[in-house]
Amino acid sequence: MGMSVGGDGGGEDEVVSAINTTPLVDVMLVLLIIFLITIPVAAHVVPVKLPPERTKPNETTPINVNLSIDRAGKVYWNQSLIADEKTLTAKLKDEVSQQVPQPKIQIRGDMNANYESVQWVVRACKRAAILKVGFIIEPPPRG
Repeated sequence: MGMSVGGDGGGEDEVVSAINTTPLVDVMLVLLIIFLITIPVAAHVVPVKLPPERTKPNETTPINVNLSIDRAGKVYWNQSLIADEKTLTAKLKDEVSQQVPQPKIQIRGDMNANYESVQWVVRACKRAAILKVGFIIEPPPRG
C-alpha cells in the first residue's frame, strides 16, 4: 500500500482543481454561534399578564331583527311566521325606514333547512337594501 503525494509529471507549480471547503465551514460555524447567542437577547419581551379570552353571546338589541328558518323551511320574524318573500321584503323595508341606524339582520337557520328558504331570506334583505346581514351559528365547544 502506497500513497502518491505529488503529481505524475512532477513539479510544484501544478494547479489543484479540488475546492477547499474548510473556510466555508469555519464561516458557517461562526455565524451559527453568533445567531445562537443573539436570538435570546432579541426575543426578550416585557412580561405582561394578558387577560383571558372571553366571548359574550350575541345579545339581541332593539335594532336587531332575528329571522329564524326551521327544518321545514318556514321563516319566522322573531316568533311570528312569515308567509312569503314579498311579505318579508315589505316588513324589512318598513323596519329600515323606521330605524336609524339601519337594523342588523341575524339569520338563524336550522342545519337541515332547505337552502332555498335561506336564499329567499337573503334576497329579501338585499331588496330591502339591508347592509348588515349575519348568520348566527353555534359556537364550538370550549376546552
